[in-house]
Amino acid sequence: MDIIVGGGKYGCIAVEYLRQNRRGFVLVDKDPNCLATERFRLKPYAQIGVEGEYFLEGDIVQVLELIERLKPEYVFPTAPVHIAAELAKSKFELAPWNEVIDCILANLPASVVLHAGSGNLIVSYNRDKDCLERCDAPEVCPSTRKRKPFTMDKLMKFAYPEGILLVSYQLAPGMGALKGNELLELFAQAEKKDKFVVATACGCHGYFTALKKEPRYKAKK
Repeated sequence: MDIIVGGGKYGCIAVEYLRQNRRGFVLVDKDPNCLATERFRLKPYAQIGVEGEYFLEGDIVQVLELIERLKPEYVFPTAPVHIAAELAKSKFELAPWNEVIDCILANLPASVVLHAGSGNLIVSYNRDKDCLERCDAPEVCPSTRKRKPFTMDKLMKFAYPEGILLVSYQLAPGMGALKGNELLELFAQAEKKDKFVVATACGCHGYFTALKKEPRYKAKK
């Protein structure tokens, strides 16, 4: 069973991909009338079995529970948030770790920086143009016509080697997914740290989120 986070436009693309490959999944969205439920006939999660196509009304808390219970091969992060960081914040009591963002910025070319602040840093090789839909992320960007010197995950690893980096694996043009076992490893590593940076990257874009544990969480350990 795979998990899709978000039932909008890109969640629907993930459904189509999984259907074509005959893979079971659970799609999670806060809106029971999201685009995916209007377009596809998904069974309620309460009827879940070994295989099938299911919908669960819920948020990141329910996604975390599903990942820990189902141990999916893939998690499709189609909601417009940094899913890996939101999962960590749901599991642990965390606050932004703002100070480290400037350290990461110092190791990045200004041309890739989209946003920085409040413990977050968003980067992209295509900072100023729109991406093509269902792009297969070639070495030369079809929007900018510029050659990428290396994939974004390598640039992000260079910028902050201590970060917990997850790769969004491209399974089809314009669609990536996180590996469930790598998300579980993120939780295991985060459990041992009071401060950490979680990063997610595909070949072209990336997201850093810097987090630190609240004092009340550390007191409970």
